[in-house]
Amino acid sequence: MANFQEFEVWFVTGAQLLYGGDAVKQVDAHSNAIVKGLNESGNLPIKIVYKGTVNSEKEVTAAFKAANNDNKCVGIITWMHTFSPAKMWIHGLQELNKPLLHFHTQFNKEIPWDTMDMDFMNLNQSAHGDREFGHMVSRMRKNRKVVVGHWQDPKAQAKIAVWMRVVAAWADAKDMLIIRFGDQMNNVAVTDGDKVEAELKLGYHVDYCPISELVAVQATVKDNEIKALVDEYHKEYVCTPEILDEKSHAYKQVWEAAREEVALRKLLKAKGAKAFTTNFDDLSTLDQLPGLACQRLMAEGYGFGAEGDWKTAALYRTMWFMSQGMPKGCSFLEDYTLNFDGDKSAILQAHMLEVCTLISEEKPKLEVHPLGIGGKNDPARVVFTSKQGSGIAATIVDLGNRFRMIVNKVDCIKSKELPKLPFASNLWIPQPTFEIGAAAWILCGGTHHTSFSYDLTTEYLEDYADIAGIELVVIDNDTTIPSLKKELRYNDLYYMLNRALQS
Repeated sequence: MANFQEFEVWFVTGAQLLYGGDAVKQVDAHSNAIVKGLNESGNLPIKIVYKGTVNSEKEVTAAFKAANNDNKCVGIITWMHTFSPAKMWIHGLQELNKPLLHFHTQFNKEIPWDTMDMDFMNLNQSAHGDREFGHMVSRMRKNRKVVVGHWQDPKAQAKIAVWMRVVAAWADAKDMLIIRFGDQMNNVAVTDGDKVEAELKLGYHVDYCPISELVAVQATVKDNEIKALVDEYHKEYVCTPEILDEKSHAYKQVWEAAREEVALRKLLKAKGAKAFTTNFDDLSTLDQLPGLACQRLMAEGYGFGAEGDWKTAALYRTMWFMSQGMPKGCSFLEDYTLNFDGDKSAILQAHMLEVCTLISEEKPKLEVHPLGIGGKNDPARVVFTSKQGSGIAATIVDLGNRFRMIVNKVDCIKSKELPKLPFASNLWIPQPTFEIGAAAWILCGGTHHTSFSYDLTTEYLEDYADIAGIELVVIDNDTTIPSLKKELRYNDLYYMLNRALQS
């Protein structure tokens, strides 16, 4: 899987030649110092590369065209050291197709009250230079992130770091191939959508793959490959004596699960896919639903969606990509059943089998049990309850005239054991309360599948929605049903008018 070491973020400083060559040299020196300081802070996941000071329309346009054509560059940071007349940025901004962050900072931290003179004032004009630039970006209706703060301030660096993770995930999504084994579950609406519009708007491509291709690859899997993977299972998970007994039914089913995992990983790699979906109605001659394989492949970064849900598969891959190196984990989840318990009323999150091991509270248990759906042999799976703490659940829905991203802050609480339901699970209370959070999700048209993360915050997905140019609705402790209804009505009006203007 790709990581952030493959990427760069370019830093472009705005100035002009009005103040002479010596001023330009100082601007350049200050910019190099800022970039060096940011890179050495240890707070940024992606290297910043200083691409010089631009003093004219030609220099701006050349810098932005170069960024467009460099695959390593995933975004541009701009800063106006002096007053940089914004008309010179027009053509470059028209050309730019990479995400943009406007950093409103200043080289010096404090005003040098006793020594400040007119030369200093002419040189250090970020206070109004950034407003000039910001006006033009706003007038051109270009989405961007604005970060305000001194470049040495960890708070400002943290906001840049969030944006960096998001733009890396955006770059990853632009060539994301999602493989669908089978179609949607029959007659289900919310998990389907316009794949052409998704590729236009979000970048990823969705391809159908007959399950027979997976079966064919499975036939080529060698016993030594299966044995190596089964040995890996035994090290990573808590195993009962039955699981370890080569003569037992459970051992045989674990062996078949490993065969499916080896085959699935090989096929995904051969196709260059970053995400996939399955459908329990279309398993051909597979021995079992490949639940264990899905759990493990998600932990490696493959996006997954059940019952053909390609939008959640893509979003999971994106959220996993953003959160690489973070400690708590993410997973595909589904609203399974409700627990009415007053102020502790909660939603049990699970699925038939496919919940990612990254969110497990303790070492997962490898088990084999019957599954009353799909009509196949008893599938292997790892069983666990999830960590406690705060997180976000997110989805993207197709409303016909636009995509809407819905994000709900949730509080994960301690779950009880489920001795007769041996699945991985999570138990959470949606913010602001169970009643309001669940009602708000339904009013937004949210799915029963979600992509969940303990590590990410709403800021990550707000940045992502801005870059993608899609609607975002956040449900959190500030949400009320009346205010949400107004927001949804205003959003409908905005997108209806915007569509009319474009046509």
